[in-house]
Amino acid sequence: MGDTLLASSSLLWSPLTVAALVAVAALFIWVALAPAAPRRDVSDRLDGYLERIDALEDAELRRPFLSRVAGPGLRGLLRLLGSLTPQRNVETTRRDLLQAGNPYGLTPLDFFGLRVLSIAALAGGYFFLLGGGQPGAVVLRNTAIAAAVGLLLPRFWLKARIRKRKHDVARALPDALDMLTIGVEAGLAFESAMLRVGECWDNALTHEFRRAVAEMRVGTSREEALRRMVERTGVPDLATFVAVLIQSTELGVSIAEVLHSQAAGMRVKRRQRAEELARQAGIKMTFPLVFLIFPVLFTVILGPAIPRLMEFLQNMGG
Repeated sequence: MGDTLLASSSLLWSPLTVAALVAVAALFIWVALAPAAPRRDVSDRLDGYLERIDALEDAELRRPFLSRVAGPGLRGLLRLLGSLTPQRNVETTRRDLLQAGNPYGLTPLDFFGLRVLSIAALAGGYFFLLGGGQPGAVVLRNTAIAAAVGLLLPRFWLKARIRKRKHDVARALPDALDMLTIGVEAGLAFESAMLRVGECWDNALTHEFRRAVAEMRVGTSREEALRRMVERTGVPDLATFVAVLIQSTELGVSIAEVLHSQAAGMRVKRRQRAEELARQAGIKMTFPLVFLIFPVLFTVILGPAIPRLMEFLQNMGG
């Protein structure tokens, strides 16, 4: 029994066992004395968040005064004035702003406020600055005219933006369809071809292409994204193209063939539209010729002869 215990104790304290224990102890000491890895605790995260806030505040303070103070103040004034107007035409105004490309990020409430501000500026400006010394009836009449102009002026501006954007989209559509056809025939998917066209050009149509592709990437179906694009533009040619494309997709027709035929049709329409405008040029030139150019020519040609003609008529009368 004693020999067994002596053998086990000698095995326990053998050089190999002692070396293993020393190695484990050294490992534990190294782990205890080694510098701790930096950990982002709550305080560190808060410090980083505060640093980002300070950086944003510095960037905000470096902005010009008009964009930093006057801009939000004007937007708040527009919203306040817009809340005082009737809300019956909100949906129509929202659609018009959408088709105009959301100029300056205006909302329907902002646009109503802009109209009220325009009325107040024109009518109040005339009444207080130009109305002094005139009869009361004339002042009231001209103030009402100025108010009507202030009411209609933002609407005319918005309609002009819509017409210009529709013209830009309709003009760029045939070339964009040619590029789409080339991309699809080269092996690109339809969404990739739209994105490639959007990267090559920078106009109202390519902006809509990029937006439609972004909507498709977040889960919107292709048909719904294309219909929304038509609603945002309001261009009949684009609506026709989207309708034909959706129908051909449902029937299993090749997209390349549809794009090729639609591009050819759009080019024919563009040429016919240009020929129509060329035929209208003669009629449109009639007004400036009759009322602006001809009177000047008559004045230059007949002007020197008028005094002699008047003298001749007076001599005949005498």
